[in-house]
Amino acid sequence: MIVEERKNITSSESHIRGSLLSYQLDTFGFYGRTEFKNICLEVYEEGMIRVRISRKEKFDNFHYALDNNLNQKSIDYLEKEDSIVISTGKVEVSIMKAPFRLVFRNEKGEIINEDDSSFGTSWIGEQVTTYKKLQPDEKFIGLGEKTGPLNKKGHGFQNWNTDHFGYGTNTDPLYCSIPFYMGIHNNMAYGIYLNNSYKTHFNFGASNNRFSSFSADAGDMDYFFMHYDSVNEIIGAYSRLTGKMSLPPKWSLGYQQCRYSYYPEAEVLNTAQNFRDKEIPADVIVLDIHYMEKYKIFTWDKERFPCPETMINKLKDLGFKVVVMCDPGIKVEEGYATYEDGLDKDVFIKYPDGTNYEGEVWPGWCHFPDFTKPETRNWWTEQLQSYSDLGIEGFWNDMNEIATWGQSLPELIEFDFDGAKGTTRNARNIYGLMMAKSTWEGAKENLNGKRPFNLTRAGFAGIQKYAAVWTGDNVASDEHMLLGMRMLNSMGLSGVPFAGFDAGGFIGNASENLFARWISMAAFTPFFRGHSNVNTKSSEPWTHGEHTEEISRNYISLRYRLMPYIYSAFQEASETGTPVNRSLAIDYTFDDNIYKTAYENEFLFGGSILVAPVSSEKEIEKIYFPQGEWYDLFTDEKYEGNNETLVECPMEKLPVFTKASAIIPVQSQVYSNQETPNEQLEIHLYKGEESNSYVYYEDDGDSYAFESGEYYKRSISYQPDKNKLTFGSTQGTFQSAFKEVKLYFHGFVTDELNSLAIDHEDYHFISPLSNFDPIATDLHKDYKIKDLAYTTFKLINNEFSINWK
Repeated sequence: MIVEERKNITSSESHIRGSLLSYQLDTFGFYGRTEFKNICLEVYEEGMIRVRISRKEKFDNFHYALDNNLNQKSIDYLEKEDSIVISTGKVEVSIMKAPFRLVFRNEKGEIINEDDSSFGTSWIGEQVTTYKKLQPDEKFIGLGEKTGPLNKKGHGFQNWNTDHFGYGTNTDPLYCSIPFYMGIHNNMAYGIYLNNSYKTHFNFGASNNRFSSFSADAGDMDYFFMHYDSVNEIIGAYSRLTGKMSLPPKWSLGYQQCRYSYYPEAEVLNTAQNFRDKEIPADVIVLDIHYMEKYKIFTWDKERFPCPETMINKLKDLGFKVVVMCDPGIKVEEGYATYEDGLDKDVFIKYPDGTNYEGEVWPGWCHFPDFTKPETRNWWTEQLQSYSDLGIEGFWNDMNEIATWGQSLPELIEFDFDGAKGTTRNARNIYGLMMAKSTWEGAKENLNGKRPFNLTRAGFAGIQKYAAVWTGDNVASDEHMLLGMRMLNSMGLSGVPFAGFDAGGFIGNASENLFARWISMAAFTPFFRGHSNVNTKSSEPWTHGEHTEEISRNYISLRYRLMPYIYSAFQEASETGTPVNRSLAIDYTFDDNIYKTAYENEFLFGGSILVAPVSSEKEIEKIYFPQGEWYDLFTDEKYEGNNETLVECPMEKLPVFTKASAIIPVQSQVYSNQETPNEQLEIHLYKGEESNSYVYYEDDGDSYAFESGEYYKRSISYQPDKNKLTFGSTQGTFQSAFKEVKLYFHGFVTDELNSLAIDHEDYHFISPLSNFDPIATDLHKDYKIKDLAYTTFKLINNEFSINWK
């Protein structure tokens, strides 16, 4: 026994310090061996290198998170006495021979990232870990849905999808696992995506000052290293690697109202009618589990909802879409059609002895579909057809961690993995991803050309391809509100542009001030939904008093007026991966101030609107303005960047600012995204010293015709050095909903506008503007944000228009 122990210790040491015994190179990669390791390095882009290290002869082939369009690139290499150097033009990787370890450098030869000189990649039992030397003043951001600070230096995290009701502000793990982070130091940034679905662990210098590390409880060490010139480019590379968000239907970007639960039918219709009567814009009513018969998915409670199709049509007439809850648990009950059909088609996850697993959840004892099995995904599409036939276009995937009472899904359960076979150990983290994939692809097939909306609680890397993500069962508190903003910004840093939280808090009762502040903040988030738990106060905007109702109305209305700006930001996200909510770490990566606790929640909404989340208990707060000049969105007061400034923020006024040189499109007020605004589009230009180009985008908001060129896109550029505003030519075949543009100029004085040149195809406008009125009338009494458009300088009887061809 003693001999065996010594043998293991020696083996472990050899493993850690192993040297290259043999290697070969070809056009596409490096392949090497140590005594215990099988090694492969491949280049996928100029700045993206895949590293695979295994103790097996054949590498694992986990691919669910990766995009199908991934292709290898040829490599250049140089063999040296102590190393092999692979060069991509963007990254240089030194593969050290003795001991084996990797050093990543930039074009200048500066170290971006390097393995710890002693440990590198090594195993403890089945667990495989890569240790990276900490660089001076290194910061770590990303990792998706995680609590804690923006800079995660000094913290450790796990990825193991977990149903955590009422989680704390430092709880880990949570519902969604995204094993991707970025490191920042010495004016450089890099990204690492760990392509392994087992339980993973990330240590960013927690309890040590030597290394950061990432590990998986089993499987290969398989990671993608990414280095580009900016954080945003790294997010773009990660999005190309794991897939980009599909452009969602425009109605899903409006306000969504949920309650656990709305029933019976009369309450649903009354809630929708109240929105219209109170002139509060909204697009969606969400049905939680009580619409079902005894919580059984694909059924309707016949007493509460005797004719769902009629109700859905009435809601449609009011301008509302319906989103329905979809839980994966299929009740074990004879006569229940979905259960019987699932048994017949053998779609459920199983124990090793071939019997179907049973776990208890809302309906009682349930079987669970195996979404890693092709036949199950086809079966799910068939089941979803019953919803599509009723006119439902929105789906909410919940309880898909998998959540069961007891929260201890047995690890021996078997999953198909498209024939490769696996267990809970490597399937739990991807169950939500595969359910969301099945729902999105099934709904897309059933909706015959319409874009579905799909929401999920659980997910994994690549979830952005199939669903929006919300942050689960949060709590009605200021701490949770501010944590929620940080989590959404982190999701954006991790390739998930469409994310949100339950505004107002799901658990507990928000005060009037908290609800007002939360709604105002949520109006500047990608996914905008109010939601509350059973036996708590409803989260409709009118349930917290008249003053809070008015504040909610104003901010929700502002979101709808900004919809051209928001929709263009979503189109950019679908094309490039750039998030809608942008942590300041994206554009101001090397400004240490943005990582301070006081300012880490600030973010850009789109490219030009700065939002500073503040507690509901404060009416004055210190705001940090990053580099540049900034205008108060509601008063046009100007602030200089690189400054900390005290700003008044009464309950009615969230601190929101616009970047100098910004170009922001604004439409007339509508009460649903299915309603057509008037034919005049406002373009707001903010005077600045830097040139700026803005890409405006429009399509039908509902179909996939844009993929065939039926869209309207044009670039609008501002060149302050030439005092020139240029409207570029249009792209696409879609006819814009707007016929005319009304220009508003912020921060300009008469002389500057007298010489402003406005180029619009063959139309040239050059002043003098003898009728220019430099007096900005303040119609912002009580901060009624719906009057936003009238706080600006105006031209020629308060307006100036050009044709929008």
